[in-house]
Amino acid sequence: MPNRILCVEDNPQNMRLVRKILCSAGYEVIEAADGNSGIAAAYEQAPDLILMDVNLPDIDGLEATRQIKADPQVRDIPILALTANAMHGDRERCLEAGCNGYIPKPITKNELLNTVAHFINQTEYKRA
Repeated sequence: MPNRILCVEDNPQNMRLVRKILCSAGYEVIEAADGNSGIAAAYEQAPDLILMDVNLPDIDGLEATRQIKADPQVRDIPILALTANAMHGDRERCLEAGCNGYIPKPITKNELLNTVAHFINQTEYKRA
């Protein structure tokens, strides 16, 4: 059974790129176009990992992350910030909000796959 990754991303081109990269590597991708639907999908789909865009049209990705991490039912799902916010201090803000990692945009195939694999392997180790 492939690992399931929830991608919360409002930009269709970015979503298509992430889906293409992850699906070609054998992952199943669940899509959400805003923060509220991303939170709902985290509960409904119980993904192995969440890729969270920070700049979303309703609640931002950091608030969505805070809400997910505040609930014992879903808080152990690793969340990676996937964001164009790559200025000094942005990584720290993402981590302070509860993100487990940070991938700046524009993404590269190798960085995305290596980071996802790292967190998926950590999660599988904890479950064993």
